[in-house]
Amino acid sequence: MQVAIVTGASSGIGFGCATTLADQGMAVLGTGRDADRLAELEQVSDRIATLAVDLTADDAPQKIVSAALERWGRIDFLVNNAGIGSPKPLHETDDDTLDHFLGIMLRAPFRLARDVIVHMQPGSAIINITSTFAVVGGLRGGAYSAAKGGLTALTNHIACQYGAQGIRCNAVAPGVTLTPMVATRLEDERFRKINTEMTPHQRLGRVEDIASTVAFLCSDGGSFINGQTIVVDGGWSSTKYLSDFALNSDWVAR
Repeated sequence: MQVAIVTGASSGIGFGCATTLADQGMAVLGTGRDADRLAELEQVSDRIATLAVDLTADDAPQKIVSAALERWGRIDFLVNNAGIGSPKPLHETDDDTLDHFLGIMLRAPFRLARDVIVHMQPGSAIINITSTFAVVGGLRGGAYSAAKGGLTALTNHIACQYGAQGIRCNAVAPGVTLTPMVATRLEDERFRKINTEMTPHQRLGRVEDIASTVAFLCSDGGSFINGQTIVVDGGWSSTKYLSDFALNSDWVAR
């Protein structure tokens, strides 16, 4: 049985990835900070185990790797998903905020991948969850964009360095996806318009859209995909689309 580690698995995209991979027959170690939410994840499948851990702690990678190896004796896939939102623009970002974002979304996945990869065999893979803000410029991206952009570069390095050993690495870049973290942002009219009126699709992203893409990259069907970023955003980042509503609205002079 193949084994996957999924970080940030207590809710949202991480929860969806963990349950989808378990449904495909994998054993899954889901990590997060909230033990109560992780307990709910464990109820989904007897193939899912969890570990409450602060990813930024010095001993976090060792704890996660040890838990997976002690339970199942192998690690085939790592999904670096844990993240935070609501960043500020560059000029509003202080050093503590910068360090916080980089610590969770760049340093932590770097360190975990470093400890995991030495246990991986040919056919294994690492999937890093990045963002459309790592593909195009994003308003108010700040430290978030910097961290996710760094994770994209790390993805490409791992793909190049370890591909010859049969270990692949790819990134999945979600657009706005309907998760608890995004729900409050969508209450902001400006944020909602930027995403709904500029997406050439009939809806915004769902957790299942991201989870199924991750699952594909872990499957035989994705076994020749390496060093790529798969953007899952309904076309938001790759088009100049404006909805009929946006095109027919009154424009205010700048």
